[in-house]
Amino acid sequence: MDVPEGRSGTRPVLLRALPRSTGPGRVLGAVGRLEDTRLLDGVARSLRRCTRALPLGRGRDVLHGRWLGHPVHPVMVQIPVGAWFSSAVLDCVPGARRSSRVLIGLGLVGAVPAALAGWVDWAELQKPQMRVGLVHAACNSVAVVCYGGSLGARLTGREFRGRVLALAGLTAVSVGGALGGHLAYRQAAGANHTESVPHLVGEGWHPVGPLDGIPVGRPVRRLLDDIAVVVVRQPDGSVQALADHCSHLGGPLSEGTVRDGCVRCPWHGSVFRLSDGWNVRGPATSPQPAFDTRITDGQLEIRLRRGLRAVP
Repeated sequence: MDVPEGRSGTRPVLLRALPRSTGPGRVLGAVGRLEDTRLLDGVARSLRRCTRALPLGRGRDVLHGRWLGHPVHPVMVQIPVGAWFSSAVLDCVPGARRSSRVLIGLGLVGAVPAALAGWVDWAELQKPQMRVGLVHAACNSVAVVCYGGSLGARLTGREFRGRVLALAGLTAVSVGGALGGHLAYRQAAGANHTESVPHLVGEGWHPVGPLDGIPVGRPVRRLLDDIAVVVVRQPDGSVQALADHCSHLGGPLSEGTVRDGCVRCPWHGSVFRLSDGWNVRGPATSPQPAFDTRITDGQLEIRLRRGLRAVP
């Protein structure tokens, strides 16, 4: 937050009044600087191109978690993280060496699909999120290397080295997990960005403007109080309306394209069915809030469709 300057143009008194950053404040400040740094952008662009070029087909939506209704990556990471934390506990239990090795191996196997899902999601984020995501992935990669070395050391009889490497891996995956939490909760990566719409739209019908002001076949933005909606007028005279901000990351659907009864988000390519808001293609994992429409004296009126869920 900027501190306002006094008449002399200096700020000594106000700056002295500001408290020093506490431990949590320093952490948030460090991650905030990471969000703003551009040093990683060149690497991010190259990795994003490579990730988007992977021939995954429909598997891409599976990895996004469209079938689940929310990102699948946070679910999949429970296997490696849980296995590695459990192996750390077993390292403190006499006679549990073999079980600890099995858990480390399970974590290494589970890390592969979890990482793939994470990279697929990461490639469709905004720049500040991608920067944090790169460091998150780097920490997890360090963890994988450490646990791979730990397993190799244990299998060759170097138990102490294996435990030290496992401890280093546990530290790395813990830092990576904290950054993943920052991505999910602080930066809202993977969150449904339209969840608030049903709570903000009042009951009943609401006017949004004259019908003759809506072009045929092209998405336009209209306001319902302070809620943006995208409206599409079809050649047969019917009108369809969805919440305008994409559920993926809030992209403006009104600036997208309409094809085959669907609207495509211009930011990351999510496709939503205009009739009911269903997300027919990701990276969006949540459908769009949909509205009923009617024409009254030449005015378009819309009503939030409540209690009805879009279906595939």
